[in-house]
Amino acid sequence: MGDVRITHLGGPTVLVEVGGWRLLTDPTFDPPGRRYRFGWGTASRKLTGPTVPAAAVGRIDVVLLSHDQHGDNLDDAGRALLPAAGTVVTTPGGARRVGGRAHGLAPWSDLRLRAAARPDLWVTATPARHGPPLSRPLAGAVTGFALHWAGQRHGALWISGDTVLYGGVREVARRLRVGTAVLHLGGVRFPVTGPVRYSMTGRQAVELCRRLRPHTVLPVHYEGWRHFREGRPAAERAFARAPEPVRRAVRWLPRGEPVAVEV
Repeated sequence: MGDVRITHLGGPTVLVEVGGWRLLTDPTFDPPGRRYRFGWGTASRKLTGPTVPAAAVGRIDVVLLSHDQHGDNLDDAGRALLPAAGTVVTTPGGARRVGGRAHGLAPWSDLRLRAAARPDLWVTATPARHGPPLSRPLAGAVTGFALHWAGQRHGALWISGDTVLYGGVREVARRLRVGTAVLHLGGVRFPVTGPVRYSMTGRQAVELCRRLRPHTVLPVHYEGWRHFREGRPAAERAFARAPEPVRRAVRWLPRGEPVAVEV
């Protein structure tokens, strides 16, 4: 297969087009302005809407849902889109809650996707932790995804999901050859939980990329919500101070425009 087309629709929502497949990550299509509760006294307001409405996205073969419990990764309009998708891949608990054709993958388990006249795709669930140690009762389970197919030149296309940098994510660098890394950033914090972070900062992303050594780095999910504490300028400063191979790998996706990525 040739280059992959990747379109950043906003927040964590990315359309991946490869070999006739159309995969959508963490669908969020609600308009801005609403305040969403995340549990245990945490909440946030959406500040920016999607560049493309859900009705205009077109056919979706697969939804890669890192987690279903937070409105900034699955909102009402995104949830309404799920029944029309051919397959939903998420956490085991998320699959039970979403129902329908959802597949729940534990970390390091795989799912083979097959369709007529298209190449086979393999989805591998990767570890993620949406906060500090012992935060799972607050934040819930999250997963990342590595996509593999025959003919990849640089390695898997990996989507981190909402996670901090910890041992499970470092394990991705040890176990996988990653060609393209789609990293959820933002350095999320909430007043009620003080200084602890619930997603990667730019500095953490740089440290991770030094281990991954990917050909391409695509930061997403760093703006558009009040609970993000590090937007693009902060992430750009962190990557500007990174070693040259990391700096050279970073590409900032324009919202709503397909970009060809060599995978």
